[in-house]
Amino acid sequence: MIQARRIGHATFETPDLDRAIDYHTQITGLVLAEREPTRAFLATKLGQLVVRLDKGASAQCTGLSFEVAPDADFAAMSRQLDEEGIANELSNDVVPGLGRLLRFKDPKGTTIELFSEWSYLGHHHQVIGVGPHKLGHVAFFVDDARKMTEFYQRVLGFRVSDWVEDFFSFLRCGPDHHTVNFLTAAKTRMHHIAFEVKDFAHIQSGCELLGMKSIPIIWGPLRHGPGHNVSTYHHNPDGHVVEFYTELDQMKDEALGYFEPRPWHRDTPQRPKVWRREGSRSVWGPPPTELYEKGPRVL
Repeated sequence: MIQARRIGHATFETPDLDRAIDYHTQITGLVLAEREPTRAFLATKLGQLVVRLDKGASAQCTGLSFEVAPDADFAAMSRQLDEEGIANELSNDVVPGLGRLLRFKDPKGTTIELFSEWSYLGHHHQVIGVGPHKLGHVAFFVDDARKMTEFYQRVLGFRVSDWVEDFFSFLRCGPDHHTVNFLTAAKTRMHHIAFEVKDFAHIQSGCELLGMKSIPIIWGPLRHGPGHNVSTYHHNPDGHVVEFYTELDQMKDEALGYFEPRPWHRDTPQRPKVWRREGSRSVWGPPPTELYEKGPRVL
């Protein structure tokens, strides 16, 4: 089985490349690691690639990358995809900092890139903006959350951390409670992208920055139910929902099967489960605003 172990970067098409770069460097707090006429690559202050931007006709998330084990056999993984009837290709050195890639598409059309070799794009950058530590997770609206969840389990080795009833799944590929989410909806598109920050003080400083830049917080600060992360949400200039979060649940030992105990857990121990829709959204904090409820903005 292919086993994804960590999310790498997300790829976005944007109709205004300069505006998107400005947002990510001035608000998100990423570093412009490489710029070409029609694409750009942005890294965290630690130097890890987390966002690729491609100039395109519409604003959308088109790709995700995942790290596999250093000794992963790319030829064997390609054969496994062939057996699933999934077209795939191997390529080299097309993304800064990454070596060989195995590329294919998931059922919703998102390009998935698997890699095992990577390098930092610089070290300990000074940044403007929030300055997250890493890309944490990406969530999507899909036509069938259960079908998409089963694909990621079967093909990429993800494990289910939680469900909200039968329409909203949380999947992990490493210790983090979730790396991808799928929500059943009429239209397939990205729901939100999430960046991990250091602690609650870092969340607060991010809120202060959003306030100074007159960017509305559309939900939060709050502590979620599933995952128990402390979060805030806002829209970026392309209309995508962006989350900054901290204190996400961790599954330290898969054999033990429970998330690392925390004082705010409702169940002791907190194990993967199906949450009811009512009461699942938060442990504390305000309800989502209408801007959040409407999801990504259509620009």
